[in-house]
Amino acid sequence: MVNLELYKVFYTVARCGSLTKAAEELYISQPAVSQAIKQLENQLGTPLFKRLHKGMELTAQGGEVIIGDVDKALSLLGGVEDKLAELRGSPAGSLRIGASETIFQYILSDRIVEYHRMYPQVKIELIEDITPRIVDALRSDRCDVGFLNLPIALDSDISLLDSIQLLDDVFVAGKEYEALKGKELSVWDLQKYPLILLDQTTVSRASILHFGESLGVDFSPAIEVDSWGFMKQLVERGMGIGCIPRQYAERRLREGTLFELKVSPSLPPRSVGMAVLKNASLPFALKLFMKQFGSIPIAETEEQ
Repeated sequence: MVNLELYKVFYTVARCGSLTKAAEELYISQPAVSQAIKQLENQLGTPLFKRLHKGMELTAQGGEVIIGDVDKALSLLGGVEDKLAELRGSPAGSLRIGASETIFQYILSDRIVEYHRMYPQVKIELIEDITPRIVDALRSDRCDVGFLNLPIALDSDISLLDSIQLLDDVFVAGKEYEALKGKELSVWDLQKYPLILLDQTTVSRASILHFGESLGVDFSPAIEVDSWGFMKQLVERGMGIGCIPRQYAERRLREGTLFELKVSPSLPPRSVGMAVLKNASLPFALKLFMKQFGSIPIAETEEQ
């Protein structure tokens, strides 16, 4: 008799390329994953993986031969389960959501909590990373839906469904620079002051640099940080002038620990977009989550 759980473990290891990562995704121990692979290899009479120092690699005469059929079979079975869940009006399974820490905190947290309250039977997995890596996670089927900082380069494998939140990048300062409060500044004036920006791997940094280059302004940072939270702390303590979406600094701006500089011309608005793998079948659990944003009704999604 075919043991589907063994094939699910095999497929997860093949996709993750690692016993450890597969165990984390499956919520079982690493020895249990290893044992499942050995059991399937014994049943099939052939090695399925080469155990390498860097991870697990499919064997040419075993794993590579069956991976395509296993993928199709598990997809079909997942579709059957999903159709039954949809008929019952009760989603099941898991929902993997990818976004940056800030998008989770400021945009998605309330919706995720509300979704869990309505559908507690759906296991929610949060994949926290920067936008380029969330795109990679979508492409490699490690994520069902991604929330991306835009703009990004067009990707033939990814469908960008909608913009769910506008972001207005502004320059902010703390009490150390209070003399600048209310003063009209140009972007060229900012070159006189130490700037605190996100690191070069982020969409935010790329957008600011592109904006500066279009005007002939050098936005070279005095300090690079890897999070908005750390930027706000440094700006608040007088280490320099930061550039951050207004929506991510509203509390500090309201309390007065930070203030917004009047800079002209202002940076163009950006947005956060929702994306899925192109031509992927959307699980019922995902359709219901997307419905919360009011832009993708379930009926429309089903007709596509």
